[in-house]
Formats: sequence, C-alpha cells, structure tokens
Amino acid sequence: MKQQLAALTALIAASLPSFALAHAAGVQEVKRVKSATANAPILAGVLIPAGVPLYYLSGQVPTPIDPSKPAGGAESYGDTKTQAISVFKKIEALLAEQGLGLKDVVKLTVFLVGDPKLGNKLDFKGFSEAYAQFFGTSEQPNIVARSTVQVAALANPAYLVEVEATAAVPAGAAKKPAAKPAAAPAK
Repeated sequence: MKQQLAALTALIAASLPSFALAHAAGVQEVKRVKSATANAPILAGVLIPAGVPLYYLSGQVPTPIDPSKPAGGAESYGDTKTQAISVFKKIEALLAEQGLGLKDVVKLTVFLVGDPKLGNKLDFKGFSEAYAQFFGTSEQPNIVARSTVQVAALANPAYLVEVEATAAVPAGAAKKPAAKPAAAPAK
C-alpha cells in the first residue's frame, strides 16, 4: 500500500508542472464574448488577460479612389461602403507591418458622417456590408466588440468614415520588419 501511495504521489507531483503550464497558457487567451443575439456581427465584449499586449491604431480614414477629383470632394472618396472598404484595407496593412492580422482585432470604434445623399443620415447598411467583407468571414471568422456613432464631421469634409482599431498581440507574434521605401531615382 505504501508503494502504491508513493507511486501515486510521484505521478501527481510529476503532473503538476504540466498542468500549471497548460493553465498558464490558457490564461493568455483572449476570450471573445458572443452577443445574446443569434448571429450578431459583433461581440458583446472581449476579455483580455493581464500581460497580453495591445496594439492601438489611430483613427484611419479612406484613401482617394479617384485622385483626379478635388481632395475635398466626396466623389474622390466614394460612398460610405467604398470608404469603409478602403479604411479596412489600411488597417489590415498596418496590422501586417506588426506581424498581426484582422483576426487579432478585438475592438473597433467607428465614426460615420451622415451622407448628404441620404439626407445626412449615416449609412449604417453600407458600413455593415463593408465590415462583413473583413470580419466573420470563412477566411477570417473572428468578429469584434464595436461601437458605431454618427459624428457631425471629420477632418476632411469628404470623409464619411474613420475607424480606430485595437488588436491583442498573441503570444509569439513577431513584428515583421517594415518594408524599406524605394530609393529615389538619381537626378
């Protein structure tokens, strides 16, 4: 009986370090809290464990779709959906520079200006259609906690969309070196 007890004690003692490591690894996982609404495109919230670094992206605005149009004109940036797609592509590229992806985004804060073509009401439908191309897809199934508000204006009168993003940096994520700018041509 003493030998069996000693063997059991040794087995338990040997198992504790691996249990503790497995438990510690689990603590580092981001917990995405689903919304009570079935098939909601956003989360109810996100729990970020202590020690997980966060990457905060400043508000991103769209890139002109037609640089030949006046910089302050809406026609150079497009409608809400077009602008949101542009913004999400910029966010995706900025994340990639840090070795991250849209899968790592945990929170978005969205600022929408009312579209003059819609009686100065925000185009939530257009924004949501753009969002659905980047989040909750078969290629990138993660969705995020999100706030969306209508604002009176953004820095450029043609902007209808600005998005701030927060990403949780997973353990072992390594920053990729930023691409070096091309050398200027010799004169």
